[in-house]
Formats: sequence, C-alpha cells, structure tokens
Amino acid sequence: MKALIAILPGDGIGPEVTAEAVRCLAAIGQKFGHEFVLEHAAFGGAAIDAHGEPLPTRTLELCQRADAVFLGAIGGPKWTDAKPGGRPEQGLLALRKALGVYANLRPVKPHPAAFDASPLKPEYLRDVDILVVRELTGGIYFGAKTRTETSASDLCSYSTPEIERVARVAGRLACMRRRHVTSVDKENVLATSKLWRQVVARVMASEFPDVRLEHMLVDTAAMALVQKPRSFDVLLTENMFGDILTDEASTLAGSMGLLPSASLGDGTRGLYEPIHGSAPDIAGQGIANPYAAILSVALLLRMSLQLEREAAAVEAAVNAAIEQGQLTRDLARPGGKALDTAAAGAAVLAALRA
Repeated sequence: MKALIAILPGDGIGPEVTAEAVRCLAAIGQKFGHEFVLEHAAFGGAAIDAHGEPLPTRTLELCQRADAVFLGAIGGPKWTDAKPGGRPEQGLLALRKALGVYANLRPVKPHPAAFDASPLKPEYLRDVDILVVRELTGGIYFGAKTRTETSASDLCSYSTPEIERVARVAGRLACMRRRHVTSVDKENVLATSKLWRQVVARVMASEFPDVRLEHMLVDTAAMALVQKPRSFDVLLTENMFGDILTDEASTLAGSMGLLPSASLGDGTRGLYEPIHGSAPDIAGQGIANPYAAILSVALLLRMSLQLEREAAAVEAAVNAAIEQGQLTRDLARPGGKALDTAAAGAAVLAALRA
C-alpha cells in the first residue's frame, strides 16, 4: 500500500512524541511492505511563529490531500495573547471543521503494569474497557461568542443531523463490542441536552435495536467513571462534556500519556493525536511519554488505512514494552527507573521488530 500521511508535530512536547510515532510508522512500512509518504507541515503555535497564523493554507491543503493526518500537540502560554482567531486552539477547531471529522474516539483500557500510576485501587481498574465517542464539531466550542468589559456569552447549539450522525457512529461501534451505549447529557437543565436525548433514543431504537441504551446525566457519569468504570462500554456525549470526561478517564489509565484518539468523519480520512496537551513545562527535556502518540498510529493504521494486522502489531509492541517495565516518568513508581522519550520509543521498536 502507498499512503500520504500529513505530519503536524505542533508545539511543546508535540515534536518529541511525534518523532517516535514517525519511527514506528516507518518500521511498520518496512516490516509489512508499505510505502508511507510522510509530509511534515507547520501547525499551531509553531505556524503562528513561522507564518503568522495557526493553520496556514499549505498545511490545510496538505491535510485535505492526505489519506490520514497525525498531530502531536499544540498550544502553550507563549500564544495566550494571540489575536482572536489566531490562537493555536482556533487552528485545531478550524482543521477539524475543514476535514469534517465530527466523531472523536478515545479508547480507555488500563494496562495492569500501569495500575500503580492510577489513584484508583487496582480492583476498580481490572477489565475496564471504555470507548468514548465525543461529538467534535458542534456545541459550545463552535457557537457564537460575545464579550464586553462586563459580560460574555458562548452559544451552545446542536441540530438533529449533527446528533444523528455521531449517534450512528456510537451504535456501529457498540455492535462490535458489548452492545451497550451510555449517552451522557444534562437533560434536566439544557435545551440542547433535551434534543440530544430525544434524537439518540430514536436513532438507537430504530437502527440499533440490539444495543442497550442508557441515559446518564454528566455529573452522574463523572462520578461513575471513578466509582464503577467497568459499567461503561461505549460512552457517547457532546463536545464539551466529552472533552472533560476523557481527561478524567485518563486517571484510570494512569496517565494521559497512554491514551490515543481518532477523529473521523464520513470518509476514511481521519485526524489522529494523543489526548494530552503540549506540556510546555517539560518540553525539550526528553521525558514525555510517547506511548499515546504511538497508539494513535495504531488507530490511524486501522481506521484510515484498513491495516488491521499492522495496527494490532503496534498495539502489541506497546503492551510488550509496558509489560517489560519500560515506563516513562509519568508511569514509573517513585524512585523507580524511568525511560526518556527516545528510549521508550526504542522499546516499542524493539518489540515490534521482534
């Protein structure tokens, strides 16, 4: 197979973890006989510095031509005061919108070797396997905004088609798992949540009758994620709630450095990135955890390129490295040995080649 993959290293630790992801992509190409054309482009704060805007035209055109897009991380305090529309995060929202990637998938499956890194007791973590499906291009992040010296507002808006399409994604994925969807909303307060609950219920009943649908208020879901995480299978929610809940769910895995994500639309092209941010406080120190970035490569191989065997090989290599105790600082026990970023990537490559 030949595929064009856009590589957007971004800011902070983004270039560091991206380098390890790229090494794994190259190794997979060599091992399985694929030609991956990897084309780098500036994005986020790095693009603001170089081109004066977070999403340059060249970068957007590359992403629209590519079979898949890999992103490291963006943002940082350096660009906090950028002009409106010119902050790194605005570039990411614009890219998601331009690519039409409306469903963000975030798997959460704690590894036994990393149980000690989680604040939860191991008995709460065993057999946890959650797939969060977050609506990505609607809601309060994209609504109209106003600001004066003394007041501000953000409009949260959803349409029936927006909810229908992401509900279908959750239903299809649930059919490949344990056939249970938990739809999270704030139906007792928000008009958008009332519509969300109504539409999700209709889609599931008419198109996925074999899937068990459970409705849950977002505050209840936040508690359940730490009290009984095994009760979740597919967790479906709107944009802002999904952003918050998946950060909370990272405590189950022990670190954001273990959680990948995929953002998909109606076609095969997707945007893949670790869920962690740019972590400017540790940027340049070579201590960032690259495993989430590498696991995002596995999602890219599976979902955009339909290379299941190759994706499974990457996941198995990461699991092998973790099982062997090859842990970065965020996962290692206090006083224990911690690998740097490059060494962790090398551990995955060694397992992959073995």
